[in-house]
Amino acid sequence: MRKYNAENERLKRRYEQYMREAKGQDEKSIDKVRAALVKFEESTKYRAFKSFHIEQARQFKVALSRAKTARGKPLSLTTTDATLRLVKGFFHWLAGQQGFKKVVTYADVEYFNNNRNDARAAHTQRLVQFPSTQAAYHAFQGMPERTELERRDKAIFAFLMITGARVGAVSSLRLKHINLVGGFVYQDGREVRTKGRKTITTWFFPMHPDYLAYFTDWMMFLSNDKMFGQEDALFPKPERRLVNGKFTFDSLSRDIYANGAKVNEVFRDAFVKVQMYPYGAHSVRKTLGHELSDRNLPLATQKAWSQNMGHENFTTTASSYLPVSHQQQGELIKGL
Repeated sequence: MRKYNAENERLKRRYEQYMREAKGQDEKSIDKVRAALVKFEESTKYRAFKSFHIEQARQFKVALSRAKTARGKPLSLTTTDATLRLVKGFFHWLAGQQGFKKVVTYADVEYFNNNRNDARAAHTQRLVQFPSTQAAYHAFQGMPERTELERRDKAIFAFLMITGARVGAVSSLRLKHINLVGGFVYQDGREVRTKGRKTITTWFFPMHPDYLAYFTDWMMFLSNDKMFGQEDALFPKPERRLVNGKFTFDSLSRDIYANGAKVNEVFRDAFVKVQMYPYGAHSVRKTLGHELSDRNLPLATQKAWSQNMGHENFTTTASSYLPVSHQQQGELIKGL
């Protein structure tokens, strides 16, 4: 059983309530705070927060620098920096609580700051590999479609290519969110797990026509053959059935997945099966960003493309999803 300090636990619960109710943080974010505070407590041998001293912050940094992952590797700079910021946030809140104003000062809290070099390195944007439109179509063609579940997986791939939707949203969509006649998907933030619960209307991107054709066939299959209704899942989980005394998962239920893990798995496996790099599902957004760049569209159309990806500001699309490799950088500058 994990060690704990009862007084600390009460304070952490108060902070969690503050994060949830006052700051509007979701449970996933709060879980990260819990994990970071446990690491801090481990470094202090679970001393009471009321006994905080700046030396504990220094020791915590040392402990993080020596910590190992489950695979025996040092913690990444990104993980270390994020952990420090989460713990700092807790003590910043604690410094304003009754009974702690003389124990923890805001100046003391600054000792949780990471050194500038490591903090800068932790926030440096990495080049993310993404599939070309040709590579994606090759992977799509190689996907099997013998069973209901294989057809579902291929429809997931096609849907990602024509919408660029995030995996959480894809896994939580229902038939009612799709308008085939209008050619768009309505990602209702009240019902769909979009980023920040933002409502997004995404018209189907003009990618290879086979993607839209396959997705349309999938919709017809669910509506006509499976008799799915508007409230049923667009990409449902398998249904568990008992066959010859054994459980089998070979048909579709009507339920959505709890998260986007399956969507990621489907996308990666499609590339692996044709001996290609296992691209993550989120990388398709960079593919769409690259497609935008290649088309040399008018500014208004570029803005519409950006909004279609769920970005209110075009600079978000340009900075995050219009990657320029070092080779392209050199070629563009030399060509001036």
